[in-house]
Amino acid sequence: MNPQAIPFKGNADIGRLLDEGAYTTMQKVVVLLAALSIVMDGFDGQLIGFAIPLMIKEWNITRSAFAPAVAAGLIGMGIGSACAGLFADRFGRRMAVISSVFVFGTATCAIGLAPDILTVAALRFVAGLGIGGALPSSTTVTAEFTPARRRTLAVTATIVCVPLGGMLAGLFAGEILPAFGWRGLFFIGGTFPIVLATILLFTLPESPRFLARHPARWDELGKLMGRMGRPMAANVTYTDMAEQVVEKRAGFGALFSDGLARDTLATWAAFFMCLTAVYSAFSWLPTMLASEGLSMAVAGSGLTAYNLGGVIGALVCAVAITRFGSRWPLVLCCAGAAASAFAMQTLNVGRDTNLLIFGFGVHGMFVNAVQSTMYALCAFMYPTSVRATGTASALAFGRLGAILSAFAGAAVITAGGAMAYLALLGTAMVFAMIALLVVRRHIPKREVLLKPSSVAAVTS
Repeated sequence: MNPQAIPFKGNADIGRLLDEGAYTTMQKVVVLLAALSIVMDGFDGQLIGFAIPLMIKEWNITRSAFAPAVAAGLIGMGIGSACAGLFADRFGRRMAVISSVFVFGTATCAIGLAPDILTVAALRFVAGLGIGGALPSSTTVTAEFTPARRRTLAVTATIVCVPLGGMLAGLFAGEILPAFGWRGLFFIGGTFPIVLATILLFTLPESPRFLARHPARWDELGKLMGRMGRPMAANVTYTDMAEQVVEKRAGFGALFSDGLARDTLATWAAFFMCLTAVYSAFSWLPTMLASEGLSMAVAGSGLTAYNLGGVIGALVCAVAITRFGSRWPLVLCCAGAAASAFAMQTLNVGRDTNLLIFGFGVHGMFVNAVQSTMYALCAFMYPTSVRATGTASALAFGRLGAILSAFAGAAVITAGGAMAYLALLGTAMVFAMIALLVVRRHIPKREVLLKPSSVAAVTS
């Protein structure tokens, strides 16, 4: 008889059952649904970048006048990210994901009706709340449905869905903009996440770790565990010992104690500079290319190539960090990002179009490799008691760089065109490289990490 077919009785440590148990088809489906949410997050989040050139032309406004609308979306993302955890802890991970997807889908649809730039700014702020909330909520679902041995790869793959969604947005915009214009882009583009939110409402289960905290929902948890191949008796008592230890937090001040101050500040600086570069591309790359006289199709291809490179780079860098540690892979990726940006300054934008698009693909590969894997660096750097606080604070500080990019991108394109814009991307990654060199507690090589002394240090 299959041991898992025997109902579990007594006290059930839900964390241990999930971390050490089988990775069932049902769990993989949940992770896929969470990943689809992030694909839609990246998709809707980047539609504005493809639409800006046409919106500027239709309303006869300057790029600088459009910057507040871009900033409003990024501010909304920052608030959404900060509030997502509180919402998910109170109302559940399931509703946090569904609400986030529905909010940014609905707001994106509504942008298609916007009569002016002020309305776009307000709707982008609302959409930003959902876009910002979807990433932490969906990655939490992924983490809490995945066994410990598969968790790092599963969470990384979920985060990579942001540039994947952006790549799909580029392909979508290339087909929709010529036929339906920028209003059709938002109408149709916002419909996809609304449909996904409806599907999630009927298919996405609540996190078992969240249910374990609420005895009134233990019957629901028992049924869920049965669907995951772990049948439970009716009178089981659920605990989650590992999470109870984690929740004994030391507070925000602990990020600057026990020798962590230097690493905390350096990591914040790295997130700030990296997100400045990332969102300068997400928001302004098509606009910059269009300002150089390139067609909308070519301008959109630049951001599509950037995102495609990002998907490849993030996965390759994650594998490299697993084998070689994080210091040199991250530093080399920063150097590659800076070098590729500066190298593109030597090209004739109007004549070397294909080479320029390839260059942005290479640049996106290096930049997104750094951005996606710095989450793993934070997870290693901080002890259990402040791990979530440390990662969230680094991302929050990084969002300030994203907001800065809304104004800096418009200003440098207006002042110096492509050369100044590429200088901004390259300089940001030089400073990110310096910050990561300052960090002392990098993830070590795999053989070092497996030594008993290193394991003790990691788990301290």
